[in-house]
Amino acid sequence: MLRRLPLLLLAYSLTLASLLAQHGYTPADVEDGGRLFRANCANCHGPDGNFIPGIDLGRNRFKTASTDSDLVRVIRIGVPGTAMPPNNYSEFQATTIVAYLRSMAADEARAGALGGDPARGKTWYEKSDCATCHRVKGVGSRQGPDLTEIGAIRRAGELERSLLEPDAEVLQASRLLQIAAKDGITVTGIMLNQDAFSVQILDTKDQLRSIPRDTIRDQSFVTKSPMPSYRDKLNAQELADLVSYLASLKGAAAP
Repeated sequence: MLRRLPLLLLAYSLTLASLLAQHGYTPADVEDGGRLFRANCANCHGPDGNFIPGIDLGRNRFKTASTDSDLVRVIRIGVPGTAMPPNNYSEFQATTIVAYLRSMAADEARAGALGGDPARGKTWYEKSDCATCHRVKGVGSRQGPDLTEIGAIRRAGELERSLLEPDAEVLQASRLLQIAAKDGITVTGIMLNQDAFSVQILDTKDQLRSIPRDTIRDQSFVTKSPMPSYRDKLNAQELADLVSYLASLKGAAAP
């Protein structure tokens, strides 16, 4: 099977870099703006920016703004007479959010061009080893993040990046804790809780373990994601299908 993914990704990267350069933004600006958006804006606008009627931030469709300067102003001082309040952002912070909004539009355009099929993506997910780490509606493992509502909190571009570059952003709740015991045994798992006497983890076999602190020689978080990259495992269409399926998972009624 012809693997077109690297070429498509290269073309997309060059296009996005060109777009950001036109506005004077850097990839770091986009990442910083994304963190601010998810923490402060997504509650009202949604992860794709389309929760409010007449506004679709993910496609750069706004009501009272058109230029980047307009957007910075709206983000900082709000829109009187509407639910959009003023925010205590510096001009730089507001500008990084705008950078993120522009990158959202580029992501959306590319995702539409690939035309992913959620049904095919679901079939691929179910035939793969995804469920050995993840759960969907109660089915699968607890080692990785529960994906039942992943489409409601993560955009398609972010889901794709997680599949291709899993080490790029490891959420704190998903980090693995490695514990080296004094008897030489090493245990790895997700930390659930800790107190003065023990550390409780969910190990890689989905077993709850409570490890007394006086038996621990050393402990540290694993910096890399346990999830492998799917860059060389999926072609462009398979990737688009899987991302479309994950983006469709928005709660208990997810397909």
